[in-house]
Amino acid sequence: MTTTKTKKTNKPLPELQPNPFQFEILELVSAQRTVAKKAEVLQKYRNEGLTAILIWNFDDTALSALPEGEVPYSRVEEQSATNESLSSSLEKLNKVQGLSKMDEVVRKRATSIRKEWQNFYNYLQGGNPGLTNLRRETMFIQMLEGLHPKEAEIMILVKDKRLQEKYKITQSAVAEAYPDIQWGGRS
Repeated sequence: MTTTKTKKTNKPLPELQPNPFQFEILELVSAQRTVAKKAEVLQKYRNEGLTAILIWNFDDTALSALPEGEVPYSRVEEQSATNESLSSSLEKLNKVQGLSKMDEVVRKRATSIRKEWQNFYNYLQGGNPGLTNLRRETMFIQMLEGLHPKEAEIMILVKDKRLQEKYKITQSAVAEAYPDIQWGGRS
């Protein structure tokens, strides 16, 4: 009896729409099984906002100037009588109606991580020492309120260097995808 090996074909990556949200890119990265495939997705959808959040999350010298932990923010349409966290509210919303309708509304707005990344220096140690902590935190909350809820969740995770808790991504995948990133020396 002989056995035949079936050769796995390299499936092409799914196509995201132009200018995808960062959560769409990170979800696609998470769906890949190998570091090489994850790196391929990161390369294909590279943008300044994505590289900024990945550096902030994975570079030990990019230190947040914001307090660690939950952010006292919620969008009006996400508030509930139980005061759930943003993550649990999003999970319920996904189960009930999906995000497709909300995505289309939010997609038409002007604010996204892709556009806000230039202001991230305000939230990092040494980035804007002239800001008071209250002003810095207020600016961060205002930014979150303008973002798609899943992008806001990404920013909350990134400020505490916890992105890998939600998305299957590692610094080695980022380093393979973006060999031009210089790690360290940011604070």
